[in-house]
Amino acid sequence: MGPVQIAFFGLPLAALLLQADGHSVDLAVIAPFEAPGRRRLKARTKVLDAGVLGRQLDAHVDAALAELSPDLVVSWFWSRKLPPRWLTRGRLGAIGVHPSLLPRHRGPNPFFWVIDQGEPETGVSVHRLTERYDEGDVLETRTLAIGDRDAWQLARALDRPSLAALRSVVGQIARSELPKGTPQDEARATWAPEPTGDDLRVDFTWPTTRVLRRIRALSPIPGVALELCGQELFLIRAEATSTHPGALEPGEAAAVGTPPTGVVIRTGDGAIRVLRAAGPDGEVLAPTALAELVASRTRAV
Repeated sequence: MGPVQIAFFGLPLAALLLQADGHSVDLAVIAPFEAPGRRRLKARTKVLDAGVLGRQLDAHVDAALAELSPDLVVSWFWSRKLPPRWLTRGRLGAIGVHPSLLPRHRGPNPFFWVIDQGEPETGVSVHRLTERYDEGDVLETRTLAIGDRDAWQLARALDRPSLAALRSVVGQIARSELPKGTPQDEARATWAPEPTGDDLRVDFTWPTTRVLRRIRALSPIPGVALELCGQELFLIRAEATSTHPGALEPGEAAAVGTPPTGVVIRTGDGAIRVLRAAGPDGEVLAPTALAELVASRTRAV
């Protein structure tokens, strides 16, 4: 077949890499997020910037697609569901990359759920785009061990395999080797919404490993919401510790060191040491400042 003619939606990096592979990105609709590559992409193809066009974007995309006859519609980190009238503009359909192993964790925030639920690995799935979120046939997957990554670190770690998988599938299309695709097993499907309510908090009667998973799943933004000695805070990073006052109950905190240098919080089976926390205004508190706050209201040990 040769180079693929693409109508692209998402962040510039993927569009630039597809161009580097020899494909023709005839239209690039850029998501309204700060991301590198905008200037380079604008110098190479027609770009519609969602952050600039706002409510006028749909009309501009409709007009641009009416002039084109793309082989394929491609989405990589686009910010919303593409309407059916855009998906059907590609002669060979539309594909996107989702940062989970579909059908597990469909939806906007798989990073939180795979970490919070203690899954050992996750990955990316190139799939056909349909009228429903993340339900199209899966064309290719790549896996990744989660380890001790937080949500931001996991999202960044998945960039490389997601780009590799996308380029692989588009390359197969260019060689007239379009993958048949595997229908998703609805019995295994789960949904990954944005965390809300109790998802944003920790129950300190949980075991330490469970507490740390919730903290990593919400880090660095928004962090775990908690009140510590009357101060509203967002806990961003912590580690397990065996050093804690024996009299503490789960959820209670104490300053440690003389002078105070850190803060520990009792859990159901041990304790965590706070490594990073922020106030309601987002200002990060140094461990010593947090320790002094707790020490001023309790007793340093």
